[in-house]
Amino acid sequence: MRLVLTGRHVDITPGIRRLVDRKLTRLERLLGNALVSSQVVLTLEKGRRLADVMVHVSGDHMLSTRTEGPTWSAATTAALEKIQHQAAKVKGKWAERKRRRSPLPPEAEASAQLTREAGRNGPRVVRVSRAQFKPMSVENAAIELAASGDPFLLFRNVDTDGLSVLIRRSSGAFGLVEPDR
Repeated sequence: MRLVLTGRHVDITPGIRRLVDRKLTRLERLLGNALVSSQVVLTLEKGRRLADVMVHVSGDHMLSTRTEGPTWSAATTAALEKIQHQAAKVKGKWAERKRRRSPLPPEAEASAQLTREAGRNGPRVVRVSRAQFKPMSVENAAIELAASGDPFLLFRNVDTDGLSVLIRRSSGAFGLVEPDR
């Protein structure tokens, strides 16, 4: 993390720098790699000690606060506590977004388990869907396949009362596959 420590009408002493570094380590532990940079401006105005803290967090989040205190320690502590509160809120939103992702339904989880096991033992089989096959003529199946973008259509042939597959060929023609009796 990059730290910019600025003093307005204040000399930044090694003690003040250590104080700010020590307070920012808690923020680094909370946010981890998401913490990009921080800027601390200490200002002395008419006897008031002001601490302005701005923290850049990944995802273009900017956390900022301004506090006043009787000492530099009190002002920086109050400012960084406010920043930690803001950071905890942002991190909670990130975690909530991850939790909101819906898990797989039980059928899909069972299918995924079968797929993982089949991948170890042989070819991978993925179940796409289950459907009832409508009885229709070959002509009606050709019309339905032409209207859809699918490469094939499985249907119950009304002429043979068996399952048939109509395939869209690369030439634009349709191929009909029927089982032997």
